[in-house]
Amino acid sequence: MANVNIKFNGKDFLLSCDDGQEEHLKELSNVLSKKFDDLKSSLGNIGENKLLLITSIKIIDEYFETKKKVDNKKKELQLLKDKFLDLKKLIYQYKDDKESEIQTLVNDHNKLKKEIEKAHEDYSRIIDNTTKQIDDFVNKISTDNPVQ
Repeated sequence: MANVNIKFNGKDFLLSCDDGQEEHLKELSNVLSKKFDDLKSSLGNIGENKLLLITSIKIIDEYFETKKKVDNKKKELQLLKDKFLDLKKLIYQYKDDKESEIQTLVNDHNKLKKEIEKAHEDYSRIIDNTTKQIDDFVNKISTDNPVQ
């Protein structure tokens, strides 16, 4: 434990604190002393106890106001976090939907490609058959009616 000499309201006080906290304790006591001196200047000498009570109330009021602000900011952050999570969920849902659409299009494309290939094969077969029939017909006519 470390000891720190503090001056408050014209009096010296020896206070103890954890090692390394000496400067922080001095800073806190300076803030308290300034608030006390400001009130003493504005209210006059109404007694040390009453001034200490009013100073304490003012400090605790500042604390509660700060705490309210912090709590409000935490709520705002939570709302933002919730909105972000909702957006993230929507993004993943959109991604999944688009991947599903892409897969459907790929399947439809492959199906259409197979149908086109089959139609091409059928068309080639019809052309080949028709060509063969025409050749057969021409050959038959040529053999049945020799040219004189």
